[in-house]
Amino acid sequence: MVRRNLKKISKNEKLKKFISKYKVPKEYLSTNRRTVSRAVFIGIFIAFIPMPMQMALVIAMMPFLKFNVPIALAMVWLSNPFTMPLMYYMEYITGSYFLGIEILDAEMTIKWFTDNLDDIFVSLYIGTIFYSVVVASLGYWLVNYFWKSSVHRDKKLHRHHRKK
Repeated sequence: MVRRNLKKISKNEKLKKFISKYKVPKEYLSTNRRTVSRAVFIGIFIAFIPMPMQMALVIAMMPFLKFNVPIALAMVWLSNPFTMPLMYYMEYITGSYFLGIEILDAEMTIKWFTDNLDDIFVSLYIGTIFYSVVVASLGYWLVNYFWKSSVHRDKKLHRHHRKK
């Protein structure tokens, strides 16, 4: 279903005019399984990194990798002002667990974060590496799995209708 909707959007005349007017390379808007799954991986991976300007990092990766940029940018927004505190706290706890460090009593305030940044930095980024790799890989696998199953289901339906 998602695959078909992406294909419909890519055939939209307004989108084609926008692409030609601004000379956007087509590979950055391509909607095939590889570019979409890469976009999901890159977007989720970057979403878990506690840093400002995550979207700029996605744009900076464009010359090096071919992926669907709008989808990657949308995936980056999984870490938004509402989800960030929970995500980063989860990463901090996980990193502390991996390092065997005692967890500090956390307050969800900027003051607490800036006062304790030296104490939580390493734990936070160890947890970040874990969640970025695991969740992004899971997203990549899920997109590939559902895309392939969608193609197989469509082929099966097509064969079934041809036999009648």
